Amino acid sequence: MASDLEIIGSALIFQGLPKQQLEQINDVAVSRNCARGEMVFMEQDEGNGFYLVAEGMVKIFKVSPSGKEQILHVFGPGEPFGEVPVFSGKRFPANAETIRKSRLLFFPRTAFLNLITAHPSLALNMLAVLSMRLRQFTNQVENLSLKEVPARLAAYLLYLSTEQERDDFVTLDISKGQLASLLGTIPETLSRILTRMNKQGLIETKDRTIRLMNREGLESLSIDGKKSEIT
Repeated sequence: MASDLEIIGSALIFQGLPKQQLEQINDVAVSRNCARGEMVFMEQDEGNGFYLVAEGMVKIFKVSPSGKEQILHVFGPGEPFGEVPVFSGKRFPANAETIRKSRLLFFPRTAFLNLITAHPSLALNMLAVLSMRLRQFTNQVENLSLKEVPARLAAYLLYLSTEQERDDFVTLDISKGQLASLLGTIPETLSRILTRMNKQGLIETKDRTIRLMNREGLESLSIDGKKSEIT
């Protein structure tokens, strides 16, 4: 099992930093064990620090006035979340909840800002991660506002294949209900689309493993939303 120092050193937000700085970051980190379904923070809670997933998985989501949940991100081992308040000094803009048993590393805002002041290179790493997150949000807004659900699903499957470094297969690490929320739809609609995409030869599903049978067709669907009859 990797040590906290090794987990910190392998995280994108801290990659490339010298061992001395990694040790200082490790010194301010606070380990937190969470059960599945435990709230890490709620929207408008004080942004008193940020987190890094050491083990498990966390979803970031918002809830509409009518009670509908929209998942914004799902983060796994090595990924940070809740970083924005570290810089802005404001409250958390969304909710965070574990979707499996997890262990998190918490970095208190004041202690971490002191490290940034002493080591500006650390700020550059964080800015790179925040820039990547901004691009992800831009893509998500485009998908939710401009594309139909089949196109969103196709884009997500292609994203997973790149993320998991597998050309023909992807493994869903979240439930279909959570995937539906991430794509801005409901489980029944998602199941119907998966069934139709199977029949059209775009994919082949078995439990949580999905085989990408027609990558070119998925790419076309993800870009311009063709095959709209899937809806």
